[in-house]
Amino acid sequence: MAIEIRMPRLGWTMEEGAFGEWLKADGDTIQPGDLLYTVESDKATQEVESLDTGTLRIDPAGPQSGDMVTVGTLLAYIAQPDEAVTFAQPDKSAGVPLSAAPSAPSSSAPTPSPVAAAETDATTAPAISPRARRVATELGVAWQTLTGSGRTGRIVERDVRAAALAQQAEAVPAIRATPVAARMAQDAGIDLARLAAEAPGQRIGRAEVEAAIAAQQQASAPAQPLPPTNAAQRIPTTRVRHLIAQRMSESAQTTASVTLTTEADATELVALRNQLKATFAPRHDPVPAYNDLLLKLTATALTEHPLLRAVWGEGEIMIEPGIHIGLAVDMDEGLLVPVVRDVQTQSLRQLAATTQALIDQVKNHKLSPDALQGGNFTITNLGMYNIDAFTPIINLPQCAILGVGRIVEKPAVYQGQVVPRHMVALSLTFDHRVVDGAPAARFLDTVRGYVETPLLWLVG
Repeated sequence: MAIEIRMPRLGWTMEEGAFGEWLKADGDTIQPGDLLYTVESDKATQEVESLDTGTLRIDPAGPQSGDMVTVGTLLAYIAQPDEAVTFAQPDKSAGVPLSAAPSAPSSSAPTPSPVAAAETDATTAPAISPRARRVATELGVAWQTLTGSGRTGRIVERDVRAAALAQQAEAVPAIRATPVAARMAQDAGIDLARLAAEAPGQRIGRAEVEAAIAAQQQASAPAQPLPPTNAAQRIPTTRVRHLIAQRMSESAQTTASVTLTTEADATELVALRNQLKATFAPRHDPVPAYNDLLLKLTATALTEHPLLRAVWGEGEIMIEPGIHIGLAVDMDEGLLVPVVRDVQTQSLRQLAATTQALIDQVKNHKLSPDALQGGNFTITNLGMYNIDAFTPIINLPQCAILGVGRIVEKPAVYQGQVVPRHMVALSLTFDHRVVDGAPAARFLDTVRGYVETPLLWLVG
């Protein structure tokens, strides 16, 4: 019996995702563990692997690269070699291409303007969701002329956005490009339409975009210095940047955030890091970084102050038993926060291996969406950028985040004398709806104490 392959749900809130590309061809023999296709969520590209054995049968009318596909949509079958399979007619709600919109329906009558359509008799207008109506107003779409793909034929947001893309597509030729190529072109300011015009019918891949980037760099390199220009630089926003903007704005608007800052003497922490490096490096063991030390000592502090790892909910404050700390990682595409789970149960050696693996996945765009979810506290370290102190923004739905500045040697009073010591600024931003100032201050003071005296948590 043929086994269905459907669009997976890559996160708890995911309703649709961008289909990437097939990594196997129709008719290929598939074994468990073979990579079948790629899917793009908001922050990661994930390769989906097979769990079964058989022959891959791809829906010929299925989604193309870049199409937005609803979770659960049938994509293909894994069948027996001589087994026949059938596919249903294409579902209009399955997705909307990112790179090329569907053609507008042909008609001899002119398309009514949004204002004229709005004057249509209300009794003949189709049903529309409030969100879709708002988006239609923003995009100037005459929604009264649309056919809904929601339940009972109701017009939903994806119908409005598809219509807006269709209007744009009337003057724009279709562009076929892989997700990786589209992202590279967007980041480098490469016009995919120009590349598509140079190779009609060809799917644009990484190689074509890299060649265009190299040509652009060569053409833009002046033989002589050019006079400065007053033209503004325009940088297109990516989906990751849109998501970061949304989450940060939501955090600023919904939380009652307060930031406390203290300074800690990190001389003993620096000494511990040097000792670990001298011991682990010759044995080729993962060397714990300062972030690993901060993860471990913060987890110990969170066991003593559990309210700081609480999550704000509707009518309740929830404290999970595990300590799952997000570690902010800076990327060219934007800030990602992979979660290190059950930090309190891991040794420093294990933490070093775990965080290095997560950072490698982030840099190689291999991080799964699940690795970005489920955290109940966050650490963000800007010390490598020579920042002393800053105000971090809470990563919802968490209630607190710890900001760490640079470790810098400067004069300090130690045992009654002014001597050089390694000092570091610690900034705790917390949600006053969940935690009051005094408990938050006690937690931050515990973290300060653990920075100054690592023996307290090493033997704990």
